[in-house]
Amino acid sequence: MKHFLRALTQFFGFLYCKCLWRTLKFVTRKVTGRCELQRICYSSKPGARRTLKIESSLKFSKSKLLQSAVSVHPDCVEKVIDDIMTLKKIKSDTNPQLGVSLQASLLQIAGYRSLLGEVEKLRREPYDSENPEHEDMLLKLWKTLRPDAPLTGRITKQWCEIGFQGSDPRTDFRGMGLLGLQNLLYFAEHDKSAALQMLQDSLQPRHSNMSKAEWEKTTLDKAIGYSFAIVGINITDLVFSLLASGALKTHLYNVAPETPSLTHFQQTFSYLMQEFHKFWVEQDPCDIMEFNRIRKTFHKKVLKQLNNPNMTLCPHFAASDLLLVNL
Repeated sequence: MKHFLRALTQFFGFLYCKCLWRTLKFVTRKVTGRCELQRICYSSKPGARRTLKIESSLKFSKSKLLQSAVSVHPDCVEKVIDDIMTLKKIKSDTNPQLGVSLQASLLQIAGYRSLLGEVEKLRREPYDSENPEHEDMLLKLWKTLRPDAPLTGRITKQWCEIGFQGSDPRTDFRGMGLLGLQNLLYFAEHDKSAALQMLQDSLQPRHSNMSKAEWEKTTLDKAIGYSFAIVGINITDLVFSLLASGALKTHLYNVAPETPSLTHFQQTFSYLMQEFHKFWVEQDPCDIMEFNRIRKTFHKKVLKQLNNPNMTLCPHFAASDLLLVNL
């Protein structure tokens, strides 16, 4: 009975808030002479704050046309804007800014949805050692990170030198598929100095006063504490989860003037790889067994930062010099 009453109270509370919200919208339009979309576009600066408000307004509108606008194909954005202007009885010649602002935001919304589909497709594509393109990417990753050490064979313990778990990296890509490899290669190629520094750091002993003989006997779990490639696949999973949950909208709507792309996603990965490295060093873990705890804490930290609609993860390179900045 208590649960029923609670549910009933929540239901009527929802109805009350919804009715109150619509009443306020109606009154505000009568007072200002502008619909909600106009007020958002004229009072909010471009970026996440504006686009998130527009997305919410469209999603919770009682108009089917406005609701469908959040799932419009990029090629149909201009027509949808014309339909919205007609529905709202807004003349484009006297309100030119509205069309421009709506177009930018709708392209961001459609682009985010398209990017999620593209990333999900890569994540679901398994690494295929019989696929020449997949093999070329993997060998390119090795040559970028270990340019002076030719591989002795395709299946070799040398892969552990860049942070894979065994003799064949193929098995490590099972969780993130081709997406994990593409992210690692993008980072290694586009921010090479930072990637090489991270790899070197990850292999250093935790205590600098170790003798050369002691260091040669040191296993990876006694070094700074992680395997570079495996961490890259883990951070790929973290960035994917941010994208899938919608948390990354704040960042992408702030850095992509129109359509977010795979490059934006990969830049975000490159940045968070380095941020995680710094965070790991600051935490000074005893061993690799603390990885899950530190990763979870790091995830919460990033989520908290992304709760601010004015916040962006700066995408420019070299990413090693980046900080979170306010727009």
